[in-house]
Amino acid sequence: MTRIPKFCVINIIIIIPVNPAKKEILGEQCYPDLESIPVKVDIVDVFRKSEAVPGIVESALKLQPRAIWLQLGLSHRESAEKARKAGIIFIQSKCMKIEHEKLL
Repeated sequence: MTRIPKFCVINIIIIIPVNPAKKEILGEQCYPDLESIPVKVDIVDVFRKSEAVPGIVESALKLQPRAIWLQLGLSHRESAEKARKAGIIFIQSKCMKIEHEKLL
């Protein structure tokens, strides 16, 4: 288990993995895309290359999450503008684990 998903499990953050090539990740059912998730999503946490961000944000906008979070090193100005115009918090180039530790 990698450090970030393990951190989420320990801190009772429910992970809904999305990966079209996998059936299960971390013991959780994996969905082929965001649109296939059958429950409300609070945060779309992106661990992909920057060029994948626009498509992910387009899909995420349909779900209306509270936030879209791009991990360290990821940013996309146009996607940030689009998400913010839709009333969605857009966080770029920050690690959720590091930010959580700052709050403790």
